[in-house]
Amino acid sequence: MFPELNSILNTSPDNFKEREFIVLSDKQADASFLIHHYLTFYLRARCKVCFLGLVQSFSHYSAVSQRLGVNLTQAKEKGQLVFLEALKASPGVLLNKGTSDGIQTFDYLRSPFPELRGLFEFVHSSLTESGDDDGKPWGPPVLLVDDLSVLLSLGVSVGAILDFTHYCQATICSQLPGTMVVLVRRDEEWDEEEYSSGHLLQGVTHQCSLSLHVEGLSTGFCRDIHGQVAVWWRKRGQSAQSQRKIFQYKVHDKGASFFARGTSSAVL
Repeated sequence: MFPELNSILNTSPDNFKEREFIVLSDKQADASFLIHHYLTFYLRARCKVCFLGLVQSFSHYSAVSQRLGVNLTQAKEKGQLVFLEALKASPGVLLNKGTSDGIQTFDYLRSPFPELRGLFEFVHSSLTESGDDDGKPWGPPVLLVDDLSVLLSLGVSVGAILDFTHYCQATICSQLPGTMVVLVRRDEEWDEEEYSSGHLLQGVTHQCSLSLHVEGLSTGFCRDIHGQVAVWWRKRGQSAQSQRKIFQYKVHDKGASFFARGTSSAVL
């Protein structure tokens, strides 16, 4: 969890907005550090978290979260965290060695017309199950997805992914009510293609309430400034106005620092 980012977003584990759909994206940079932030943030807030780990293992997130002061293993044992480790489960499904539940969840890996109904049903059941801790109910449910765009390389269409996010938003953000945080990586090489990650990013950005877009510096590598984050608060309604601000950042071993452009000690 990054306190400086919390200050920018005017939020904290003790006081945060519900019904949020947050989209993380990157270009010539790596936005995965923001996934680590939101994972530890919502666990500290005692939310029930369902994490779809499509590109990284549980041990990877556990090691990073440990440095940020959160124990993922304990969160799983308590029932607060449900972690779907796709890298571990997918080979068994492809070789027809998985359980019936696992095959249903990952049906997009074997179907000639991939859809994400099984994945949605997994998310829905994970976040609607009662998982009280010592008699105290968990906070609002949260869905985290570490990279939606990887589904494109598995044959899932942009439309099917957007249907999945729409149903998740309607269920988690509206009915429960909770929060969604998804990461989408842009592949610039195929950005003009009809079914590219760029089109997927446009679709989820249209649905979201908050967007954080990470970019590398136009001047190239800098030891003290790793890139910039464009924070876009998207308001709904005819009279509402969106707000967009840009900050620079530096990732370090136990977190990340954020500052206004041109205010880093490296340039002062």
